[in-house]
Amino acid sequence: MNTLEQLEQQVLRLSPEDLAKFRVWFIELDHQLWDTQIEADARAGKLDRLINEARAEFKAGKVREL
Repeated sequence: MNTLEQLEQQVLRLSPEDLAKFRVWFIELDHQLWDTQIEADARAGKLDRLINEARAEFKAGKVREL
């Protein structure tokens, strides 16, 4: 059994209370990892094209301000 399979089995054995705590922790971890990736992509210029496209569409009146 590999590590992931072992982890899955352990999660299945959690009490409802511990599963709820784990879920909250995991969602927060997932959000933090996503934020870290977005920040790295932004610093690397990987989002520049999307930002420029969005600005051009806004200036062209294709989208409206919220």
